[in-house]
Amino acid sequence: MYRLYLRPFLLFLFAFGTIGWASITFAAGQNPIQIPPLKAHRTRPLIVIVADNKGTETTDLVVPHGIIRSAGIADLLVVSTHAGVVDLMPALKIRPDTTMSDFDREHPEGADIVIVPAMHDDRNRNVIAWIRQQFSKRAMVVSICEGAWLAARAGVFDGRRATTHWYAFDKMKRTFPRANWVRNQRYVVDGNVVSTTGVTASIPASLALVEAIGGRAKAQSVAAGLGVDGWSAAHDATPFRMTTGRLWRFAANYLAFWGHETIRLPVQDGFDEIALALAADAWSRTFRSQALVVEQAASIRSRNGLVLVPDVSAENSASSMEIPLLPPARILDDALSQIAARYGSRTSDIVALQLEYSTRH
Repeated sequence: MYRLYLRPFLLFLFAFGTIGWASITFAAGQNPIQIPPLKAHRTRPLIVIVADNKGTETTDLVVPHGIIRSAGIADLLVVSTHAGVVDLMPALKIRPDTTMSDFDREHPEGADIVIVPAMHDDRNRNVIAWIRQQFSKRAMVVSICEGAWLAARAGVFDGRRATTHWYAFDKMKRTFPRANWVRNQRYVVDGNVVSTTGVTASIPASLALVEAIGGRAKAQSVAAGLGVDGWSAAHDATPFRMTTGRLWRFAANYLAFWGHETIRLPVQDGFDEIALALAADAWSRTFRSQALVVEQAASIRSRNGLVLVPDVSAENSASSMEIPLLPPARILDDALSQIAARYGSRTSDIVALQLEYSTRH
């Protein structure tokens, strides 16, 4: 019932990260992202989000998809390692638009921008080689959270400034000394390479991309619809650290298997994928609950064209949680509040810790 990532327990605890827009105002500033020249015969950028079918982080993939598609300023494809369903982690399943091999046949010139989410297998040779190939074809590479492992192994960060999720930062700094690792920035831009901190940094980074492509007015309009004030790189990583109390909360929740439960999130065609991703990601990081979408339909399409594949069954005892009608970026605050009421504030704290999301007001 309680599905964990297929990694050793303690590594899973902190493999991905968080941010905070309710408590942080992303001040306006000059956008450092410069979009590379478009490939021949294109009138707007072709953006690819690369995915490993065996495990790709939920918010890292879904948030850029939702923001960029809703802005309408680029063509965007989810490109997977092979045909079939992509398992998102810690929750949800989707259908990709195409595969890496099919994309290469249809677009031999390559993508203009490649977005790299965190993946379960951050040593996947095919993904790393594909990123390296796209980078050699002058694509901008944007790593989200611990997608930085794949980008770094592709050589993208060599001699450049970069960042990643707070938990992975020191290890990546040791492993890839040729990069200049930067703390306390939500996202870092160095030429045609962009990298972000933990999971929820996908929101400001995606808005910065929208501004770079479509202009500030377009980005402000999209941000207002999301319920955020801006998208600067301002970030304080100080609160994001492991403590004894947090470690005990992870362990206690994991070991209390009798208290684990399934959370059903009702979804219909036209759903907001960003709201769903944030709710599902949060509930599936409590180490007490696993979020599922259980519907009769074989697939459900979001308002921005993401094809969700429901789970075929769930326990009869599953609890149903409606996603409230709030601006999408505010859904995480609502989920954390509900998690605190259901499991206690220490559990909502470890969820925010994993998402590198600041809950301070």
